[in-house]
Amino acid sequence: MLETAKDRLIVALDVSSVVAAETLVDRLGDAVSFYKIGYQLAYAGGFPFAEVLVRSGKKVFLDLKLHDIGNTVAKGVESVAKLGATFLTVHAYPQTMKAAVEARGNGLKILAVTVLTSYDDNDLAEAGYAGNVGDLVLKRAAQARDIGVDGLVCSAEEAARVRPVAGSLSLVTPGIRPAGADAGDQKRIMTPARAIAAGTDYLVVGRPIVEAPDPKKAAQAIVAEIAAAGK
Repeated sequence: MLETAKDRLIVALDVSSVVAAETLVDRLGDAVSFYKIGYQLAYAGGFPFAEVLVRSGKKVFLDLKLHDIGNTVAKGVESVAKLGATFLTVHAYPQTMKAAVEARGNGLKILAVTVLTSYDDNDLAEAGYAGNVGDLVLKRAAQARDIGVDGLVCSAEEAARVRPVAGSLSLVTPGIRPAGADAGDQKRIMTPARAIAAGTDYLVVGRPIVEAPDPKKAAQAIVAEIAAAGK
């Protein structure tokens, strides 16, 4: 059960060092309770920092998008579980998802990444996939549901179509941009209010907060928009 609008905002710590992450977290203060650590920070001291965040009462989403042979994925998941993270991503391939679900233990929730939000139909075709992004997202969502993952990472554009397939799984959507914000390298984006209306549970926001002149004010504005969406 999500308690507050603030719980539904996940700020992506897409910065190059722990010092930069610490500075941003300090500036955001009590406006943010949930943080995402991806490749950039994870490989620059982000794993110990994740433990620091957890000890301080924050929630952590480790966006590592694991994908390997089953045993390797399982061992990685077991290690991540020891850090106290709330979410961990894996790519939505059946063997990978099964290994992650079996190894997650108590507390850690596995999120399956359906199709990256930087991909469109042309990108899928170049990668050798038949069909379009929407069809592949729904196929992977159904597989993830049946395997028993805890949630899905998908574009907010797909959330309304994914929700009936996903059932009670949490939907986590990156590619969130407040009205007027630059899309950057994302191709499938949506405003916070529209994403909530589409059925999203958690919104991942990076640059619109991280690069804002006043990150705390930017975060508070998004939380207010989530609250106003009323879902």
